[in-house]
Amino acid sequence: MIELLKRFYRPFRLECVFGPLSKLIEVVFDLIAPLVVMRMIDRGVGGRSVEAVLACGGMLVLMACAGFASTLVCQKMASRASQGMGTEMRNALFEHVNALSYSEIDHFGTPSLITRITNDVNQVQLAIALGVRQLSRWPLLSVGSMIAAMGIDVELSIIFFVSIPLIGGIFWFVMARCVPYFKRMQEKLDRIGLVTREGLSGARVVRAFVREDHERERFRRAADEQADIAIAVGRLSSVLNPATFLVMNLAVCAILWVGGLRVNVGALTQGEVMAFVNYMTQTLLSIVYVANLVVVFTRAGASAGRILEVLDCEPGIYSGADAATEPDEHAKFALVLRNACFAYPGSMVNAVDHVTLELPRGGTLGVIGGTGSGKSTLVSLISRLHEVTGGAVEVLGHDVRAWDLDALRRQVGFVPQKVELLSGTIRSNLTWRDPSAADADLWSALESAQAREFVAALPLGLDAPVEAGGKNFSGGQRQRLTIARALVGDPRIIVMDDSASALDFKTDAALRAAIKDLGRSTGVHDGRPTTVIVSQRVSSVRDADLICVMRHGAAAGVGTHEELLDNCAIYREICASQLGIGEGAAPHA
Repeated sequence: MIELLKRFYRPFRLECVFGPLSKLIEVVFDLIAPLVVMRMIDRGVGGRSVEAVLACGGMLVLMACAGFASTLVCQKMASRASQGMGTEMRNALFEHVNALSYSEIDHFGTPSLITRITNDVNQVQLAIALGVRQLSRWPLLSVGSMIAAMGIDVELSIIFFVSIPLIGGIFWFVMARCVPYFKRMQEKLDRIGLVTREGLSGARVVRAFVREDHERERFRRAADEQADIAIAVGRLSSVLNPATFLVMNLAVCAILWVGGLRVNVGALTQGEVMAFVNYMTQTLLSIVYVANLVVVFTRAGASAGRILEVLDCEPGIYSGADAATEPDEHAKFALVLRNACFAYPGSMVNAVDHVTLELPRGGTLGVIGGTGSGKSTLVSLISRLHEVTGGAVEVLGHDVRAWDLDALRRQVGFVPQKVELLSGTIRSNLTWRDPSAADADLWSALESAQAREFVAALPLGLDAPVEAGGKNFSGGQRQRLTIARALVGDPRIIVMDDSASALDFKTDAALRAAIKDLGRSTGVHDGRPTTVIVSQRVSSVRDADLICVMRHGAAAGVGTHEELLDNCAIYREICASQLGIGEGAAPHA
């Protein structure tokens, strides 16, 4: 908790100082109030002096108003500090998560990261707010009340020193058993987030397979597991307040009993006994509140540890000190793979295994293979979404590890296999790569992606709304919008990872023809952009300048359509299954 606060408190250090200082004013008045009441009883009531009663009453009113004003100041400081630091933590977490590679994100899991950004930060915010408002009040009020009570009567203070260890023992007994539960509670919240996310995002599939009862049971089990831990903590915590108040009330009874005897012998006045009772009550209440604060801080400590775990996770992929920001214009090849290998963390088998190929500038690479053959993993190495674990990948004349990450990804327009559109408008989604893109550029990208017709038909055109995930568009429309997004900004390399799977053959062919003509129509760079097409359709890759056939992560064959028909059995099988033996063999007839 302290380590986390050190990182974020600096912009709010004034609030963290002035908040507790303003609370001290209220503490001082709380310590003075019993003495004023003592004076009111002894001189006003005992001396039958109305003036003394009014004077003391007026003083109590003034102190209450001053204490109220100082409390308002403290509340504002606490709110600014807690909300400000909480916002900074969320921003830092979100920014850091976006800097992590796929491997680190998979390690934590999306539901856990969401819980850490929301619930865990909320726990820390609550601790900061209570720390500013209460951490200085209750300990000081407790110590000050004990000192003031000893100033009234030392012998009667023995009751303090008997009751305080009893309350401390109760507190230790409860907390020692509660603390281990707090981290488990947050982990169970992660599980609830996972089940909820899967159930809601896959609602259509759940209904299609009539699995509503199964999903409800999964959620019920996850919720019950979290509830069981919360109930266990609640049962233990429920002992704390009743036990401590029992001790406190017994101590007050003891003070009244002993104090009454001492009043009878003239050793104390009635006002001093009442002041002593007030100080006793303040002391024991302070201890109870401190105990509750410790519960809050303990939960916040567990959450702070989970937040730091993410913030301290170093990204596995980052830019070098002298990273390249521009392509090597003299490089002959746009893409070179030399024995490129990649294995997922914990896996003993390479997902990409010693792939070697060279793709000239402006050329087209087709990647084809069965499900799970490593196609998507292979092309993710181009944008350095995954880091090669062996060999090398060169893009536009530089090893990808020598590129500045932002500069590399500005050169590569990437269309993922899974369509990702954010809520907003078509314009806001298309301008991800180039926020300053003109409308003409957007319409040009839409035309190349075969999306201009349906976007132009929308009443608001580019400003038409896009729901979360693009749910208000069909699968084919969403794919064409993501392709258009990748084309905005004139990338030198376009990677389409099975991004035309929802398109019909005619639209797919028109899309490939439009991308092939991009450089000719615009004159960008050194001709048309280099294109990488991942597909399971032979028709999508057969006209490529180079085709890589993937099988079990390895390149089973690299060459043109005709060359692969001659020397790659796997490619011939794919062609036979999709095109028919005759059509696949047509070029050799």
